[in-house]
Amino acid sequence: MLLGDILKTFSDEAAATEYLLSLGNMPLVLRLQEMANAEGESLGEFASAAVQRYASVASEEEWLTLLGLVSRASDPAEVCLRRALEYTASSAAAV
Repeated sequence: MLLGDILKTFSDEAAATEYLLSLGNMPLVLRLQEMANAEGESLGEFASAAVQRYASVASEEEWLTLLGLVSRASDPAEVCLRRALEYTASSAAAV
């Protein structure tokens, strides 16, 4: 599935939650839920916006790392989504 197709499903909160839980990183999902609540957004809205923020603010080194990960992945969209969400959660923790 393409990343854009995944993000389109995130307008349905149940679908977004189910997909994020399928990534197998419960601490990440809980952290994202906390961040979404703080912003007054649903988890799906927050996750979609996190991918957009990642695309606009990630450093060149981060992009190179992502390209390396995606080139070896069986599901590049999942790798990109996971990386963007982890980046968002770790960037917020650093503040």
